[in-house]
Amino acid sequence: MPTSTETPVEVSAETHVQEFSTQSRLLEIQAALLAHEREQVALAAFATELAKQFGCTRALLGFLRHTQIELTALSHGSGDNLVGEAFDDVAAAMDEAVAQACSIYLPCEPTARPLIRLGHQRWQQRLGGAVLSVPVVRAGEIVGAIGCEWLTTRDDLGQIAAQIEKVLSFCGPILYLLHERERPWQQRMQHALRRTWSRVRHGQNRRLQFALGACALALAALCIVPMPYDVAGRARVEGAQQRALAAPADGYLKSVYVRPGDSVRAGQLLLEMADQELRLEQQRWASELAQQESAYAIAMARADRPQMVIAQARADQARAQLARTQTQLQRASVLAPFDGIVIQGDLSQLVGSPIERGKPLLVIAPDASYRIMIDIDERDVAAVTLGQQGALSLAAQPWQRLPLEVTRITPVARASDGHNVFEIEATVPPGQNTLRPGLEGVARLSVGRQPLAWTWTHRLVDWLRLQAWTLWG
Repeated sequence: MPTSTETPVEVSAETHVQEFSTQSRLLEIQAALLAHEREQVALAAFATELAKQFGCTRALLGFLRHTQIELTALSHGSGDNLVGEAFDDVAAAMDEAVAQACSIYLPCEPTARPLIRLGHQRWQQRLGGAVLSVPVVRAGEIVGAIGCEWLTTRDDLGQIAAQIEKVLSFCGPILYLLHERERPWQQRMQHALRRTWSRVRHGQNRRLQFALGACALALAALCIVPMPYDVAGRARVEGAQQRALAAPADGYLKSVYVRPGDSVRAGQLLLEMADQELRLEQQRWASELAQQESAYAIAMARADRPQMVIAQARADQARAQLARTQTQLQRASVLAPFDGIVIQGDLSQLVGSPIERGKPLLVIAPDASYRIMIDIDERDVAAVTLGQQGALSLAAQPWQRLPLEVTRITPVARASDGHNVFEIEATVPPGQNTLRPGLEGVARLSVGRQPLAWTWTHRLVDWLRLQAWTLWG
């Protein structure tokens, strides 16, 4: 009984000693790796410490680039120029370990599982000792490999491989992050895309597969399924016809009864010109007419024909002047020509000021008939035709959509905000009491059905075509 109880104690103590030795070795290697910030120096220090801890003649570190190992660091070296015949066998052996996802070493036990060791055999034949390759794993993905070589044959390569695997399970992610940190962003992006595609192709990420499938279906729908295509432009409301009321004669403004925005009725008095001089002139010509008619009567009583002709001519002249003066008096009062709304002409501050004949005073538009003027960019005007339907949203009433119909396309462009635009005239159904001349908003015209992908990209494609034609003809 005593003998059976002592052996486990001794074995347990020996196991603890080995575990402590392994942990101490791991901490020393990790400390050597983390003692440097630059990738090349840190990786070289890691390889050197690894070779020191496991008695290697030389230790090499490489990372996968595409599908092959690219040597990055060498123990007791700088890690530069790790190419050529001296390193080809090493890289090929590390590729074997990566391809088979396991540690490979030579010499090996006769009972070891069958593996491809052609690269390791060439490496060992050239070296004449022992060789070992261990993959570097990060997040379940092989990203590189460690290669170790000894000038003499060893019988404990299986144990060494297991210990190096433990070391790499802790240090592998750190090695990969240091390597990735100093790579150009283009290479990092290419590597990430290749890794993602590999996972999708081998079914390792079902969520990503479903997401990519959904994106492919959405893209196909965007490129195939037609949707209503609209052309938009700034719009403004104008009266179907506008009447400008000008000053009938030179004079002074006496009274103003309306301002912009007021509704008026046909025949309503809008403003008055000062008429004192006209009334005095009317009285003068009335007196002149009465005097000439009296002279004509006296000459007729005397049978004086020459005097009768002269009096008759002067009476006709006075009568014409009187009629002209009366007409001017009537025109001194400006009346509304039709029912409408005043859209221009605030004269309330100009009462008493002189007015020149022909100067516009007021502009009136009908209050029941409107037209919509839409500014369409020259890149979109080719899609607009007469009779197309659309909708109008005014800034004052953004919640309301008013239907409209294209009635005229102005064939002349004009500049607006740095772009060439064409004016499109459209009408709205009668009875829109909310419309007022001068209101502005946005109008959208339905010009057909196109896939959303074409709708979103056709302007860019047209611009690229124009630039290509400009550069290369």
